[in-house]
Amino acid sequence: MLRAAAAAAAIFPARFAAAPAVAAAEELRSPLLRVIGTLRDGRGSVLLGRRVRFCSNSSASDTEAAVAEAEAKAEDASAAEGEADSKASSAIVPTSTNIDDCLSVIALPLPHRPLFPGFYMPINVKDQKLLQALIENRKRSAPYAGAFLVKDEEGTDPNIVTGSDSAKSIDDLKGKDLLKRLHEVGTLAQITSIQGDHVVLLGHRRLRITEMVEEDPLTVKVDHLKEKPYNKDDDVMKATSFEVISTLREVLRTSSLWKDHVQTYTQHIGDFNYQRLADFGAAISGANKLLCQEVLEELDVYKRLKLTLELVKKEMEISKLQQSIAKAIEEKISGDQRRYLLNEQLKAIKKELGLETDDKTALSAKFRERIESKKDKCPPHVLQVIEEELTKLQLLEASSSEFSVTRNYLDWLTVLPWGNYSDENFDVHHAQKILDEDHYGLSDVKERILEFIAVGKLRGTSQGKIICLSGPPGVGKTSIGRSIARALNRQFYRFSVGGLADVAEIKGHRRTYVGAMPGKMVQCLKSVGTANPLVLIDEIDKLGKGHSGDPASALLELLDPEQNVNFLDHYLDVPIDLSKVLFVCTANVIEMIPNPLLDRMEIIAIAGYITDEKMHIARDYLEKNTRQACGIKPEQVEVTDTALLALIENYCREAGVRNLQKQIEKIYRKIALQLVRQGVSNEPDHESVSASVTEESGNGDNTTTKDEILKDPAVEDASVTNNVTNPASEEANEENLTSEAAKEDSTSKGNKGTDGAADKAIEKVVVDSSNLGDFVGKPVFQAERIYEHTPVGVVMGLAWTAMGGSTLYIETKKVEEREGKGALVLTGQLGDVMKESAQIAHTVGRAVLLEKEPDNHFFANSKVHLHVPAGSTPKDGPSAGCTMITSMLSLAMGKPVKKDLAMTGEVTLTGRILPIGGVKEKTIAARRSAIKTLIFPAANKRDFDELASNVKEGLEVHFVDTYSEIYDLAFQSDAGTETS
Repeated sequence: MLRAAAAAAAIFPARFAAAPAVAAAEELRSPLLRVIGTLRDGRGSVLLGRRVRFCSNSSASDTEAAVAEAEAKAEDASAAEGEADSKASSAIVPTSTNIDDCLSVIALPLPHRPLFPGFYMPINVKDQKLLQALIENRKRSAPYAGAFLVKDEEGTDPNIVTGSDSAKSIDDLKGKDLLKRLHEVGTLAQITSIQGDHVVLLGHRRLRITEMVEEDPLTVKVDHLKEKPYNKDDDVMKATSFEVISTLREVLRTSSLWKDHVQTYTQHIGDFNYQRLADFGAAISGANKLLCQEVLEELDVYKRLKLTLELVKKEMEISKLQQSIAKAIEEKISGDQRRYLLNEQLKAIKKELGLETDDKTALSAKFRERIESKKDKCPPHVLQVIEEELTKLQLLEASSSEFSVTRNYLDWLTVLPWGNYSDENFDVHHAQKILDEDHYGLSDVKERILEFIAVGKLRGTSQGKIICLSGPPGVGKTSIGRSIARALNRQFYRFSVGGLADVAEIKGHRRTYVGAMPGKMVQCLKSVGTANPLVLIDEIDKLGKGHSGDPASALLELLDPEQNVNFLDHYLDVPIDLSKVLFVCTANVIEMIPNPLLDRMEIIAIAGYITDEKMHIARDYLEKNTRQACGIKPEQVEVTDTALLALIENYCREAGVRNLQKQIEKIYRKIALQLVRQGVSNEPDHESVSASVTEESGNGDNTTTKDEILKDPAVEDASVTNNVTNPASEEANEENLTSEAAKEDSTSKGNKGTDGAADKAIEKVVVDSSNLGDFVGKPVFQAERIYEHTPVGVVMGLAWTAMGGSTLYIETKKVEEREGKGALVLTGQLGDVMKESAQIAHTVGRAVLLEKEPDNHFFANSKVHLHVPAGSTPKDGPSAGCTMITSMLSLAMGKPVKKDLAMTGEVTLTGRILPIGGVKEKTIAARRSAIKTLIFPAANKRDFDELASNVKEGLEVHFVDTYSEIYDLAFQSDAGTETS
């Protein structure tokens, strides 16, 4: 179609193009002017000649000269006007068969478009029989066939392009079925060439099918159709043909490819006339095949011209749309290019005038400005690396990947706080006050921090330390790290290493990797902006180990005071001094920490809280913070001591207070719901709020309150993100907290008079032990003490767990008794160490029984079953040895042990008692179960003496070296030994 449009562009240049006379004379010999020459009136003048004069854009003289020459040639052609048809026929490739004798032809189906006279059309013939018939016809010098357009199937849209399935269905049709699918009017086509199944047709004249002669291949009788007579001098027909030509000329301006169609058409048909102009316009248009078929079937020349005019008008609109789309895209591309060029020119001009530098110069200036203030404190080797990288940056292209790597590297190097230390506060009394405000108890930790501050005050400077806080969850290991940073006036940074399995998280990636970043310590220094922060490494006992290396080994360099002076990050590749950093690590079980790493840390054990401590923490910290967080006034609620005690003993027995805080929050949420249902609204007045804001802004006071989570003595910060705290601002906020509390009290007293009527209608919510279940549900824990008086064969032991201490019963029972059938059966999910302790206990118990009661052969003749409840809890450890011996002897002698007695200690085969761990946790567990008498190994006396007085209060504790002392205490009430 585009090629045909290009050809038509050459048809009528005289109407639109401003060309000189010489060019016009040359164009007369083109097929375009032959069209003009053949369309003439009865007087022999060119029909388009008069119209050229009115429509040309060229000068008058040039136009008249060109038209005069065209008319002269037209006069020469008028003498042979009667022979025009014969000239047209002679232009067709001659054959030995007269074309008028072709009254029976083979029917060829055309699936896509009809074939117009004067046009070539290649088709593929799949039917071998039909193809052979065409070849034979060509050999007999009768190379003609009928080309007929295939009708669309019923219910299909002719505007939708059909696939290969429809063509395949046409090939399958034969005889009458195929005849029904063909249009009656087609074209007599000359078979110009056959190559394989590829047949090229050339249209000659119109045909109409009259009847079928043969079914396979389909052969039909046809009538040759001729146009109806028409008046060549009719003005309407002339005007219509002019409009068709003008429209084709417009289309040809946008596509020069149609010139080929014009040349090919005139070679085989001859000069143009009205009917041929109509066929040409319809053939080269991209119209629907049914519209083209309508033009083919129309024998009235005027109507055919009108139909063609409609088609070429549509083609012109499509060409204009195509041209506008191409123009818009071209304008966009050229606009972007123009903007880019102008920007580059502007940059060059500014650079020449010194008004602006390029990107590389600006980056270098920024990095030099950063490092200028740190030059005196920055190590020389770092300055050297920075200078080398800045020089390298200037030599690199901004578009190269190496440029981005160098820029990021310089960004990290220049942003680190080289030699920038925060001013520490060495006031011991100030630190003591802050630590006591934020946490209750934890005297070991507080004492160690005060020692660190005292050493720093005497030396005038402080050194970094590695402290590891170990203890069960919820005892305040993480939160105390913030308080230490606030007390020392250091920046605080926290990151968790739980599950960490990549060494690059600690020591960074190599810069050669895509997306490489420094390790956590370098990120820490960038975040806090000082070289001496307090870094809290959380969950150090839960380090992972994967294919990317062992992070525990990478931490050795970081946490070694002798090595972290020159800590080397893989990304920075320059030594960093971390000797001033105070590292605080947290762990639940120190046995999970690798020994080389554990050796570099100072362990401070934080045991669980006893009931008295939990009561104090709940009343002074947790309840107050929760009440404020829920928006409840103190006079609206009362939680009694008995309720708190029941909550601690029946719901929150764990060593920490995290679960206690959750339960208190649950109580206050339900209280808030009750108050709202009663119509209480503690929202402040909008007027009073605006007045207070105005007053505070006028006074310039900082009214931001301190994060009350820091007041929680034992609730660890559960955030896994890195946190940076400014100690100075928190200290100022702490002072505001006291003043705000005083204001709140005075305000509440003042409001009693004004809001008295409303307060009288609101009933105060009281929570005590009787209605505690309405707020927190049924008790979670039952009494650990199963027996008020332990029966024969049952003794209470003491155990240590990650959640704190707990009591543990050892039960023994005789299964059967036969002479020489002594045996021991163990149950209760005991570990290997505990099973060995049971075997040792059985042997030692047999020896003790032989000494105390020689005639008693219980162990030799009895099968004993030893069980440690609860059976679903795995248990292991050596400290239950003396408890197992006592339980077996109680069964063998038939004597119960002393009331309210608990014991712990590892025993040897000779009866010696070895020391154990977890003295504080086990003591707390004994107090919780109302045990009055405890037995510990003598080697643990020092550990017990270090416990707080409130933990030891009311306990009778005996320290023993051999099992014979335990025997006297358990089975003889008058035995005397050392007590505390």
